[in-house]
This record gives sequence, structure tokens and C-alpha cells, in this order.
Amino acid sequence: MTTALIVDDHPIVMEACKQLLRTVGVEEIGEASSPVDAYRAYRMLKPDIIVSDLTIRTGILDGISFIRRLRLHDKTTPILVFSMHTDPVIISRTLEVGATGYVWKTTSSEEFVRAFHRVRQGVRYLSHEVASELAFMELKGTANPLSTLTLRELQTLALIADGRPYGMIAEELHVSYKTVANTASQIKIKLGAASLPELMRIGIAHLPSETGRRNIRVA
Repeated sequence: MTTALIVDDHPIVMEACKQLLRTVGVEEIGEASSPVDAYRAYRMLKPDIIVSDLTIRTGILDGISFIRRLRLHDKTTPILVFSMHTDPVIISRTLEVGATGYVWKTTSSEEFVRAFHRVRQGVRYLSHEVASELAFMELKGTANPLSTLTLRELQTLALIADGRPYGMIAEELHVSYKTVANTASQIKIKLGAASLPELMRIGIAHLPSETGRRNIRVA
């Protein structure tokens, strides 16, 4: 019997994924809409495969945080990321922390099923579009300035680009105001930004669209 865990905070996407998985013979499907719920569901279900978004409710790039935490205890359960995020830096970080495969939410149902089967077998799978984005980033080397940022710095920059004040960012990331200010200073140095407005402009230029930034969440 194949079991799967779907991690996504959009009910329509959740339902569509469940229907697709049932067509390929998945008998038991768990659901989670936050990093905490996802880890709890994983421990209860012990799924054969996990299908996870990167944007799951509580902050920027929650999915990456969930995958990273899971990989501390489980190196083998296949994880297929099903996400709207197309930035190669975000894709690269997701694979670095332990995702087995990555497809965009714009992909066809046929490709999703193909990816699911490959990842279920433990085989790395990237859709053609995802692989092309990563290859292009490698060809450009470090042309994308965000490639120098840590995950926490990416999380902070995304919130700055969305116009959040330091106090609100501190709340979202569960850190102190001083930590946010120090992180922002480090980002300015790395990106060569002379001011907060300039840092915001860089974030807007290199991160996903405004709608995407509002949905890039973190843990």
C-alpha cells in the first residue's frame, strides 16, 4: 500500500493533488497546511512519499525549513516539491536541503504524475523548465546576486521587498528586532546596497512578483 503526505495551504490545490494521487494508486493520503502540522503528520503516517509546496502558511520558504528539519531525522523518504516559485536560487536551495524532485504548479497533470513516479522510486526529477532555469543560472555563474545570500537572508529580503517594517519581520521570523536589523545590514553589504530603499528595489527586481513575494513564506 502506497501512502503519501501532501503539504499545501491551498484547499483547491490540495484537493487536485489528492485526486491525481488516487488515480495512480495511492491508497492513504495525509494532509498538512503548516510546517508544524506537516512534521506531526509525517511522524504519524510515515509516508512513502511527500508532496510539498514551499509556501505553507506561517512565513517565507516554510517548505524549505520543513524539508531541512525532516532531513535531520529522515534521509530517505522521497520529497517532491510542487511550487509556484521559479527563481533558480530558491530552487537550488530547496534541492540543497534535501528535496528529491521539483516541478512548478503550472506543469501538466501528466508531468506531475511522471515526476511523482520517478521521485517515489528515489530518482531525482526536475521538470524541463526547472532544469533549464538551474542550467542558465550556472552558465551565468553568480550573476544573480541572491545566490550569495543565506536562507535566513533570503527570507528577510523577501519581507523587506514586500514593504514590511523590521518589527513585523521580527514577528514573522520569530527573532528579535536587533537580529532583523543586523541581518539587513549584512544583506546590504553582500548586495552593495547603500540604503533600505535600495535594498527593497533589489529584492523587488530579483525575487518573484509581488503576488509571489506575499506568498513566499518562512519558518
